[in-house]
Formats: sequence, structure tokens, C-alpha cells
Amino acid sequence: MRELDVNELLEVAIRASLEAGRHILEIYTDPSQDFGIEKKADNSPLTLADKASHRCIMQYLEPLGIPMLSEEGKYIPYDIRQQWDELWVIDPLDGTKEFIKKNGEFTVNIALVRKGVPIMGVIYVPVKETLYFGYQAEEGGRAFKAIASPQTSVDEVLQKSTQIPLERCDDEVFRVVASRSHMSPETYAYVEEMKRTHSQVELISSGSSIKICLVAEGAADAYPRYAPTMEWDTAAGDAIARAAGKNVINVETGCPLVYNKSDLLNPWFLVE
Repeated sequence: MRELDVNELLEVAIRASLEAGRHILEIYTDPSQDFGIEKKADNSPLTLADKASHRCIMQYLEPLGIPMLSEEGKYIPYDIRQQWDELWVIDPLDGTKEFIKKNGEFTVNIALVRKGVPIMGVIYVPVKETLYFGYQAEEGGRAFKAIASPQTSVDEVLQKSTQIPLERCDDEVFRVVASRSHMSPETYAYVEEMKRTHSQVELISSGSSIKICLVAEGAADAYPRYAPTMEWDTAAGDAIARAAGKNVINVETGCPLVYNKSDLLNPWFLVE
């Protein structure tokens, strides 16, 4: 089979994210559904929508022959993963707690990682019909935002997308976006520190990988994450942020995050 380039892989990932969003919404909007909530080993919730989205994404990506690391996939030992120079890193439903709360702040995350670096990412927000995507090309990184429903063709998405970050009026407000479900004392401390260096600071609460997207598009200035996350929570957003010229930095080392590690737990990080 001919090896696909990044643009062709991006198109498949976009289509997969939109279709996965359709499956999620069918469950989300069904008044007869109880979501089939289960508890995983780490006590985090798992729903019918997580499973349906995972199956859908697998159908699109498996034929491409690139290994996959999905939150809802089977456990893959590091001695196998470390042999992968390239892999998909997927969260079929990021923000399951927000899904259960029915506040709309959940996403589909699909990233392509090469040699530990996220080079392409797609994030779809089904309820808002908002799609973010970014990739590294020969001419540098490029990131975009588009309005798209599951019925939207990939060609239409690409034609009508807007490059990010968007210009923002200089209103002297420093906006910090933080987790709606996982605030920490360290995050509050970061906000207080910003208040000492900026005339006005606004705290925005949001769920899932939407937070990284808000910084990538320029709607927020920083996203401090001083609480646990896994690689599939951040890989797609990290790729989009980097493509938009933003930084996703390990707060201890000051270096970019690395993926497909032996331990899939992320360090604390800052997006700015």
C-alpha cells in the first residue's frame, strides 16, 4: 500500500473525528439513554459513547497500518510501543465527566506522533460543531478552526476553515483557562501570580482538550495544568498548539512534552 503523506492522513483523521462525533451525539441526545456508565480500574467513568467513538475511529484508522494507542484500546506494553517511530494517539471521548454532566464540553481527540513529537492533531467538539486541526508541513506549522457537522465533507472543512491563532483586540486582559473538573491549589497559585504581573486577569473554566484549543486560537493566553493527565488527553491539542505557534511546556524542565513514553502519565505542563 502506498504510504500516505501528512495531508492525506489529516483528511482521514478529520473524517474519523466527525463520524465519531455523530456516534457520540446519537447517544448524548437520546432521552432514553442512561449512557451505560461503568467505572474503569482508575475509577474514571466509561460510557457507551466512549466505546462507540472508539470503534468508529478504529474503522477509519486501522486500514492505514499505523499503530494505535487509544484510551479505550487494549493495554500495549512499552517494549512493543518503543519500537514504534509513528503512532496514532487517540482519546475517543475526552471529557467523559462533562459528557455525563451534559454541559457539552467534551471532544474527540486524534493525534499523529512521530519519534515522540505530535506532528498532527484533530479535535472535534460535537455539541458546538467546532473542529480544530493542525499539522507540521515543510513550510512550518499551520493550524485551523472550522465549523463542521458530521455531514460536512472534508473538502468543505478544508475550504472553509480559518487559520489560527485569530487576532484579538488588545483589551489588556490576561485570560487563564483552567479545568472545570480538576482545579488544584497550584493552579490557583498560578492565577494569583499572574494577577501580580498583569493589570487584569480573567479565569475561564472549561472541560476536556477545549482548553488547549482556546490558547491555540488566541481566545486565552495560558492554560496551566498542574494535575494529572495522560498522553491521549493532550497529544492532539499539543499538535494543534505547536502548529499555531504556541508552546506546551513541561513546567519542571521547560522542555516540550514527549509522547509514547514508558509511563503514559504527563508531567505538569503549561500552554502559552
